[in-house]
Amino acid sequence: MSDNFKQISSETLTKTRNKVKKPKLYKVILLNDDYTPMEYVVKLIKTVFSRNEEDAVNIMLMVHKKGSGVCGVYTKEIAETKVFTVEKMAKNDQHPLKCVMEQE
Repeated sequence: MSDNFKQISSETLTKTRNKVKKPKLYKVILLNDDYTPMEYVVKLIKTVFSRNEEDAVNIMLMVHKKGSGVCGVYTKEIAETKVFTVEKMAKNDQHPLKCVMEQE
């Protein structure tokens, strides 16, 4: 019967905790151009970044007035996907709109 049980040591067990690093975040930024219509930019922001009408208009105005505007902050992979999606949609619709990402 004692063969079925392992002997338990009286040593103290220590638990090691590994800290998980938070992923780096990236801003997705639209760049102004002189050709892409404002209405198109608003539609694109609503579609790609799931923003409401008011937020999309405010971002578009920032891009128009200051030359660029942040549409959102994401992890690297999501930011890359958003940049790719914006530029692909703009190209398919024959607009020169550019989008970049920048580490926060």
